[in-house]
Amino acid sequence: MTWRVQHRAAAGRLAVRRRSGTRQSGLSMIEVLVVITLFSFGLLGMVGLQARATQTSVSAEDNNRAALLANELATQMWSSGTVSLPAASITAWNDRVADTTVRGLPNGVGSVTVAANVARITITWRPPHQASSDTRRYVTEVLMP
Repeated sequence: MTWRVQHRAAAGRLAVRRRSGTRQSGLSMIEVLVVITLFSFGLLGMVGLQARATQTSVSAEDNNRAALLANELATQMWSSGTVSLPAASITAWNDRVADTTVRGLPNGVGSVTVAANVARITITWRPPHQASSDTRRYVTEVLMP
């Protein structure tokens, strides 16, 4: 092969490289924009999952608090030996249910209905920033022999 043919072959490869190099940088920019877009959607999804996890955690904590408050009143009934507690005890318990500063529930309301030797303890509450129709309820019954 002569020098001229080698030179032309090398020049042709160089020209091809230059053309593909120009295209590659444009394609690279599009790839970067696609990756940034996909990454952004991924981050938005993670933020949504974090918000949902926090909401579920707060809901579980409220459910646990309602069970503890109902158990507190049931314990008073068991210790007194009757499902009919004095009105002052039930009023004080209702105040604790509604007072969030002493581990009560947001918008919490407690009620006790007694039929024969069965007391039904119902606690309702509405989480903050929820629609008024989105109320939660915890119900338990105490049976005295």
